[in-house]
Amino acid sequence: MQTKYLFSLLGLAAHLAWAQTPSQPSVLPYSQSPTGVAIAGMTLAQAVQRAFENNAALRAAHANVGVMEGARVQAAARPNPELSFLSEGVQQTGNTQTIQISQALELGGKRGARMAAADRDMGIAAAELTQRRASLSADVTAAYFDVLTAQERGSLASAGVDLAAAAATATGKRVTAGKVSPVEQMRANVALSTAKLELTQAQSELQRSKARLAALWGGLAEDIDALNTVQPDQQSIRSLDELRRLAQTAPQMTLSQAQVTREQAVLALESARRVPNLTVVLGSKREADPRRTQTVVGLSIPLPLFDRNQGNVLAARRRVDKARDEHEAQRIKLDVDLNDAYQRAQLAHQELENLRGEVLPAAHSAYDAATKGFEMGKFSFLEVLDAQRTLFQTRAQYLKSMSEHYRAMADLERIVPPAALVTP
Repeated sequence: MQTKYLFSLLGLAAHLAWAQTPSQPSVLPYSQSPTGVAIAGMTLAQAVQRAFENNAALRAAHANVGVMEGARVQAAARPNPELSFLSEGVQQTGNTQTIQISQALELGGKRGARMAAADRDMGIAAAELTQRRASLSADVTAAYFDVLTAQERGSLASAGVDLAAAAATATGKRVTAGKVSPVEQMRANVALSTAKLELTQAQSELQRSKARLAALWGGLAEDIDALNTVQPDQQSIRSLDELRRLAQTAPQMTLSQAQVTREQAVLALESARRVPNLTVVLGSKREADPRRTQTVVGLSIPLPLFDRNQGNVLAARRRVDKARDEHEAQRIKLDVDLNDAYQRAQLAHQELENLRGEVLPAAHSAYDAATKGFEMGKFSFLEVLDAQRTLFQTRAQYLKSMSEHYRAMADLERIVPPAALVTP
């Protein structure tokens, strides 16, 4: 009677433990809206905002925009005039003194071309900032869901320890009563040790995932509390062809196109520099003996006989070709990355649907049946362990698929804005 009571407690402990991790898991597939995931400590939107406010690389990108603004102001500046004084002779009689102002006049549209190139540099800085923000948002999203996945894995491991401990205790009672072989006790102890090891590994992974998330805003793992999730809204991802069209305006493509236009502007500037500048001279010349003053007027212009800036023009043309090739290479790479992330997201979504709809409920039912049969003496403890191991492996596969789904969606966010990923 006492033994039967103990095994009834074992079954009750199993049900209570798995009630915390039901067949319909609490963390479900990806939600596009940051507010779609409700958490107790920090929402995804709050994590992204904190990273936007404190990430050092993003601040550097912001600062670079300011740098380019200063360069744009400098590009608009005109050449300064030059004041010169010349004295011929050291005696008071017979010496000549000349004072004059020289002003260089930029010809060939140099100033306009220089300002256009500076504008393109500002465009590149802005595109880099946009790309950095998109990349940071995707990094935060991936790291955030890594924490959630690690938490779920920790909960699973903790439930496994509780089950293994209860099974070891119950088996010990049966061994003492002479109902089963001491080998069963050894198996139960091994299962408990393995479950404790898995729990330690899960706790370590949780701390590492928190540290990776907090590092995106310069924080520490201790700053992040447990993230409790509820079921988010599920929406269908757009087709691959639609995403390819949207990817044409991706931050990476915008940046590479800005590089092309910038090199084209530099080519126009180097071509304008082939035209020499004209220097205008205006001054006054004073002679001591006889005492008289004369106006000095002059023009000077370099003769482009040897240096016509041909080397810089050629290099600028080659840089334009290089930028165009890099733009095409970026387009191809982006299409490959988009296709890879899309296929991974679709595969993970199908795996989640299959696991959640069929495999997990079946594994849970098999475990419940094995537990009840063990209580009634119809199954051996080895069969219970096999059912438990199958259930654990199934849930571990679910967590793996869930993590892969989140990562694939985060990779898609690097290319397409989150709001544009799903069908309206």
